[in-house]
Amino acid sequence: MTKKLIIIFFIAGLGLGYLIKGKSVPSPSHSALTEKDTGENSKGKKKILYWRAPMDPTYISDRPGKSPMGMDLIPVYEGEGGEEEKGVIRIDPSVVQNIGIRTAKAKKDYLKKTIYTVGRVTYNEKKVVHIHTKVEGWIEKLYVDFLGEEVKKNAPLLSIYSPELVSTQEEYLLALKYKRSVAKTPFPLILREAETLLNSTKRRLELFDITDEQIDQIAQKGDIQKTLVLHSPTRGIVIEKTALEGMHVMPGKNLYTIADISSVWVLADIYEYELPWVRLGQKAKMELSYLPGKSYVGTVTYIYPFLESKTRTVKVRIEFENPTWELKPDMYANVTLESPSTEKTVIVPSEAVLRSGTRDIIITALGKGKFLPKEVTLGRKGDGEYEILKG
Repeated sequence: MTKKLIIIFFIAGLGLGYLIKGKSVPSPSHSALTEKDTGENSKGKKKILYWRAPMDPTYISDRPGKSPMGMDLIPVYEGEGGEEEKGVIRIDPSVVQNIGIRTAKAKKDYLKKTIYTVGRVTYNEKKVVHIHTKVEGWIEKLYVDFLGEEVKKNAPLLSIYSPELVSTQEEYLLALKYKRSVAKTPFPLILREAETLLNSTKRRLELFDITDEQIDQIAQKGDIQKTLVLHSPTRGIVIEKTALEGMHVMPGKNLYTIADISSVWVLADIYEYELPWVRLGQKAKMELSYLPGKSYVGTVTYIYPFLESKTRTVKVRIEFENPTWELKPDMYANVTLESPSTEKTVIVPSEAVLRSGTRDIIITALGKGKFLPKEVTLGRKGDGEYEILKG
């Protein structure tokens, strides 16, 4: 679309606003038409053929009145109109001033959209770990014994007594003793068998989550550890706890859930008509009511593939760094996403579009009081602007 002057309408109630052309024109307080317009006005002695709506050339009347849009009807005089002006609206300059119109140029530019929404802070699921045992046994002591407790990486969580673990340690010490006893044998086969037996029992201990340091300690001291101490693999807070002292546990039972909140997710609600403006990797700004004046910048990392049926919204996951743990799960936040389009497109002010429900129309200013309504196909709606796809 080439640059054309289009009329911008600002409709409030039954009144028409203004038409843009670089600067606004003040509107007088009296009606656009006076009683003199019924037969004689600035057109001199020309005969009035009929009256029509300023913005709808198909609406005509044989007497003065109001259009369906609440505007004063415009007189059409002898000699006005013609086949070459089919569809063109002619408005007397004084009336243009009275109804308050300004024009603006359709332009090719980047369409921008700012989305304001709310979100909820939640755990980064990639930084949530579950603590469980791989052996059957009984919990002897808890080192972390309440929800919400902060734990450091490698901090002890609990100790567990397991007969199976004790017997495996005994087998390891016997294999180690056997290897040492045959160390000077001249038979390589015996050495290989001793090495294989030792590695097998050591591997079983490792599968029980016994660390290399603990295995070395068993080998050096020759002492069997009655209990196995489970350690936290990460820094975080305890968000779930089922472990109790004296409790019998089986392999696979979840004893603790620990969440590292140095990185958190914010789940924001985006309406389906706003989805074209959201993309992966996009930056988002977040503000919290309990920290006024402070904002956080995160990144859109996932757009969920389904809608909430009741709200017609899609969850968008935004990831924020949280090194000081200021952001706490289940906090509510105000989220802003600024989304410029990636390509230039033809755009017009949203006030310039007349939407009837079945058609979208803009009015092109031809000059000398002539205006031409044009039907257009709208695309996306940005901040106060529409994208024109066709027209």
